[in-house]
Amino acid sequence: MSYLGPEFDQPQSGGPRRPRRGPLTVALAALVPGALLGWLVYETVGSSGASGGGPDRAAARSATASPHSSAPLLPSYPGEDDKQPGTSAAPGPGGRGDSSAPAASGSLKGKVVVIDPGHNPGNFQHASEINRKVDIGTNRKECDTTGTSTNAGYTEARFTLDVAHRLRTLLEQQGATVRLTHDDGSPSWGPCVDERARIGNAAHADAAVSIHADGAAPGDRGFHVILPGSVHAGAADTRPIVSASKDLGERIAGNFVRVTGEPPSNYLGDGTGLVTREDLGGLNLSTVPKVFIECGNMRDSKDAASLTSGTWRQEAAEGISAGIVSFLRGS
Repeated sequence: MSYLGPEFDQPQSGGPRRPRRGPLTVALAALVPGALLGWLVYETVGSSGASGGGPDRAAARSATASPHSSAPLLPSYPGEDDKQPGTSAAPGPGGRGDSSAPAASGSLKGKVVVIDPGHNPGNFQHASEINRKVDIGTNRKECDTTGTSTNAGYTEARFTLDVAHRLRTLLEQQGATVRLTHDDGSPSWGPCVDERARIGNAAHADAAVSIHADGAAPGDRGFHVILPGSVHAGAADTRPIVSASKDLGERIAGNFVRVTGEPPSNYLGDGTGLVTREDLGGLNLSTVPKVFIECGNMRDSKDAASLTSGTWRQEAAEGISAGIVSFLRGS
């Protein structure tokens, strides 16, 4: 059963419904025009999933957590409980879970990165809280959702937190100060999408990345990075960060495909692995360079095999880290 929600699934301006958050390698980017580049990346990694969109996902979205729902008892997955060096963290100010550890010396010393693990394992027990509407600038949307899961029950919230821990370790080893929007049950639900943006803003992050996995139809495969569109409405004004966020997203996409071998999405982005959206509160309200990454489709058996592998999740963290490091170094 998929637990998807409006923050990630509703179309903009009454357009066609589309899967949540919708490439290129940096090495190729310097040599190949953009239109050809997307094709080259896709051909380089191959297309192992069926092309085209799947059936309407309304049925998947219809299962919303009830006030009495709880997180299912799930089996452990390879490497999920491995403690990476430097991953322990106490709740941040106000107990909101924006955790950090002292930065080591390294090329990223003085740089601040905010990692936003999509959803929260505790959201299952807090349906009323996550269903309340918050202002995202362009309109109002639910505070958060429970996210999706594989058919075997491995939840997106567990996946994103595991990758976030691995990513934090890699960045701290390079000297960066890393903050998480939530961690290890603190807070017990959320934060809301507007607060996730505020955490990055308050940290004056040099880069912020929200980690997710999609819940599209079987046969829809691959990753995509979501860039903020130019939004100027209400409390949202992304115009100052659009260009830098695009640079960050392109570098992450290029390194992600290089390290993991995961193909760019075959159902969003026209083979580029990049999608621009203007309806996500986590991007609309950000004042620092920020992107989302959908690491794969949890509902596709081939992608699910990767997402549930500890070895692959480490590669995913390495690919994202390499993109962030490239962005922060400007090289």
